[in-house]
Amino acid sequence: MSRFTLPDWETRLRVLRFLAVGGGSAGVQFIVLALLKGWMSETLAFSLSWLVSTCAHYLANRFWALPSTRHDAAKQFGEYLFAVVLSYFINLAAFKLGRSGFGLDVMWATFWAIPPSTIVVFLILNFRVFRK
Repeated sequence: MSRFTLPDWETRLRVLRFLAVGGGSAGVQFIVLALLKGWMSETLAFSLSWLVSTCAHYLANRFWALPSTRHDAAKQFGEYLFAVVLSYFINLAAFKLGRSGFGLDVMWATFWAIPPSTIVVFLILNFRVFRK
């Protein structure tokens, strides 16, 4: 039986920076959503707030949280877009489940939509898109 060992220090640091970026991106999403939700449908407001926060997320990850030695920027961006689209669908499904399935407020449904995609996106970004 193998014993569980913690990842190396650099990987743990990347996780912490990724979580900090995620928290900042979530903050951006909540602020934008709060500003838009009275002006348009909640799904459109959610989608636009998600788009703005995703742009912030990419820039912060690309240049700070998950610095990469890759030199194929166009391919890397394409892989990031795949992760983003997957993240959006996970987020939207969780948001709709929170609203319709659990009767949560728009803000709470948004809050609970973030963790499921965070796990999937970190794995894709850390081990594929922005790999060391």
